[in-house]
Amino acid sequence: MRGYHDASYGDAFADVYDEWYHGISDIESTTTTLGDLAAGPRVLELGVGTGRLAIPLAATGLEVHGLDTSAAMLEQLAAKDGSGDVVAHLGDMVDAMPDGPFGLVFVAYNTFFNLLSATRQQQCFAAAAARLGPQGCFVIEAFVPDPQHDARSGVSVRSVAADRVVLSVSTSDPERQQAEGQYVDITESGGVRLRPWSIRWATPAQLDEMAGAAGLQLRERWESFDRTPFGMDSERHVSVYSR
Repeated sequence: MRGYHDASYGDAFADVYDEWYHGISDIESTTTTLGDLAAGPRVLELGVGTGRLAIPLAATGLEVHGLDTSAAMLEQLAAKDGSGDVVAHLGDMVDAMPDGPFGLVFVAYNTFFNLLSATRQQQCFAAAAARLGPQGCFVIEAFVPDPQHDARSGVSVRSVAADRVVLSVSTSDPERQQAEGQYVDITESGGVRLRPWSIRWATPAQLDEMAGAAGLQLRERWESFDRTPFGMDSERHVSVYSR
C-alpha cells in the first residue's frame, strides 16, 4: 500500500481500537496463561496498543513493558493506565526492542503480521530471542492461513448506524502472503476517514522455521490462550517458543 508505514495502523485505529476490538479475545484466560509462562518478573508485549492486555497483566504484579510504533496508541495507553504500571516504549518490533532480559516476550492477536516481510519477521524473532532470560519464552498469537485462499478483492459493511457507516475494503495476494485494506469510516458530522491496515501472514510451519533460525524451538502450541488443544481444523494458534 503506497504511503503505508510502521505507525499507520496504530495512528489510524487508536481512537476506535477499544470500541471496536475490546472483545476480540478473552482477557482473563490470556493474562492467566501469560503469567504462568513468564519465567521472571519482567515481561515485554510487542504492539502493546492501548494496553488491552498489558494493563491487566501488570495488575498481577509483573513488571510489564509495552512497545508500539504509534504514539497515538501509547497516548491511549497512558490515559487508561492511571498508575503508570506499564512501562511504555515508542518504536518498532525489531530495531527499538528494549533491553532484556525478559522472562516473556509476547505478541498478541495477529500483530506479528504487521511486519510486512519475511525478513523483518525473522529479525523480530532474533531480537526477541536475544532478550529472553535463560528460561524465557517468545509467544505469538495469530490466525492460521487458509491454504485454499485465493487472490481476491472485496467490499463489505462492518457496521451501520443512523449517523455512521463503516465499510471494509480489502485485497489479498496469496503468492506474496499479503493482504491490505481500508476501513472507510463515514459519519454525518465528520465526513470520511480512512483507516488503513496491511499484513504479511505466515503459516505455523514458517514461524517454526523462523524460530529455529533464531535458536528457539516450539515448546507448546494451543488453539487459544485457554489452552484448547491445537488441531488440523484450528483457525488460530498460540505458539510458545523457547531455547
